[in-house]
Amino acid sequence: MKKIATAALALVLALGLLTACGANSTAPSSSAAAQESSSTPASEPASETEALSGVVNTSGSTSMESVVLALSEAFKELYPDVTVNYSGTGSGAGIEAAQTGTSDIGLSSRELTEEETAAGAVSNVVAKDGVAVIVNPANGVEDLTVEQIADIFSGKITNWSELGGEDMEIAVYGREAGSGTRGAFEEIVGVVDACQLTNEYSSTGDLVGNVAGNENAIGYASLSAVDDTVKAVKVGGVACTEDTIKDGSYAIQRPFVMVTMEGVALSDAAQAFLDFAMSPDAASIIAAAGAVSANG
Repeated sequence: MKKIATAALALVLALGLLTACGANSTAPSSSAAAQESSSTPASEPASETEALSGVVNTSGSTSMESVVLALSEAFKELYPDVTVNYSGTGSGAGIEAAQTGTSDIGLSSRELTEEETAAGAVSNVVAKDGVAVIVNPANGVEDLTVEQIADIFSGKITNWSELGGEDMEIAVYGREAGSGTRGAFEEIVGVVDACQLTNEYSSTGDLVGNVAGNENAIGYASLSAVDDTVKAVKVGGVACTEDTIKDGSYAIQRPFVMVTMEGVALSDAAQAFLDFAMSPDAASIIAAAGAVSANG
């Protein structure tokens, strides 16, 4: 009798164990369910999946127009929902616009002054540009030294015959005060506050057009603005080309600067445009616009 009771008890225990194992094999534990739930990928934050959009306002140097417009067009292909605006107001006005916040990015075709950097302006050099010395295509003079150029613009040389040209009085054309091209040219040539100009012009295009229309004229312009309506003379035997600007052999050259303010964050769109302009990827775009990339 005792043996029968023991066997019955063993049978009950065995059936209970099998029932428990069956339950465990068919129902996942709460921890396993939680682990499975956590492994399901969550959707990315909306801000990371949204395309870049907005408006970027740039203003300043008229000499930088072709470079900025070329960069804007290429940037638009990458970010169709971003609009980059350009206004040619002159370098001084562009720097001021960056300082006051009326433009996201100021444009200057000269180095920033100590006063401007002390006030928080930051220089982001995107390219180098040659300042070509231009004359009318009918003018027979082909080459001038820096000293001769300085003498022309300061009024010491007044007739083309003094330089091997025709007996014609020289008409000296320059940009208005505040122009980055004028500032760079006068500083490099050594005629700051000494120029004797026949006429001043508010844009590069106006100056080039007037040199093209006057056989006696001489002026200066960004290399990117020089076309077949005028002739760029050599300076010290060196032609103004992208190669001579890049290797430093052409004497009259200056930087193209995108100006921001220290401690002032740009919008996402403006920062992306600045980063693009400063990247090696922009080098070929800048070259096609007639300048030399400073970062590629």
